[in-house]
Amino acid sequence: MTPLRQRMIEDMRIRNLSPRTIHCYVRQVARFAEHFGRSPLRLGPEEIRAYQHYLVDERRVSESRLVQTVAALRFLYQISLGREWPIRFIPFPRQRRRQPVVLSPEEVARLLAAAAGLKPRAVLTTAYAAGLRTGEVSRLRLVDIDSSRGVIRVEQGKGRKDRLVMLSPRLVEALRVYWRAYRPAEWLFPGPTGQPITPRTVLRYCKRAATAAGLDKHVTLYTLRHSFATHLHEAGADVRTIQVLLGHRSLSTTARYTHISTATLHAAPSPLDLLPVAD
Repeated sequence: MTPLRQRMIEDMRIRNLSPRTIHCYVRQVARFAEHFGRSPLRLGPEEIRAYQHYLVDERRVSESRLVQTVAALRFLYQISLGREWPIRFIPFPRQRRRQPVVLSPEEVARLLAAAAGLKPRAVLTTAYAAGLRTGEVSRLRLVDIDSSRGVIRVEQGKGRKDRLVMLSPRLVEALRVYWRAYRPAEWLFPGPTGQPITPRTVLRYCKRAATAAGLDKHVTLYTLRHSFATHLHEAGADVRTIQVLLGHRSLSTTARYTHISTATLHAAPSPLDLLPVAD
């Protein structure tokens, strides 16, 4: 490991960045250096600009890859190397805002019923009932399920934050049936080695269930999370409550669910319905 890479990793650990973020940033900086065949110490704004053009025009990488690259290079040059030149030389790409895919309550019920097996159904039911991210549901422990208080403790979710979410009575019953069949000891959903199942396994459960249910929408576990938030809003929950349950840092991130809620869309009539009826 080069001294520069070691320094960058130490800087990220000092700031309590997650292991996943550290791995991602190091990988993007390594790709940047490999592209030019030189150490980042010998590269500057012109090379960064050229690399961004390469990613956009030749590689045509995704928006998320561009954002990761910019964040990694900004951290390297601004924090680890303390370069004097303005950080605006590494601009973030403008991201397109797409409305998330949302399932209707009937579609969610079909998906959960179509899950092949007790364990996949318990995983997907837990994810939807609590609005959990893929990594959050995969790393739940038995002690995180507090049936006496009616809550689930999500430990170190995105942003390295703990939070509490509701524990549905129906979910409690489903988990009791699952526990009696599998008898997990520490992790709620252990894999073959005894460690928690991987996020990839959770995604596979979801895709297989969506196919078996005959859903024609692009369904991922985030679809269940989006559906959880939208259904809550349609049931009357306020945006602030949904923000806390989802673990969002910004209220504006949560507010987009009000844009796709049918309750919001139907709150005002279409101007067509207000036109006088012609004789």
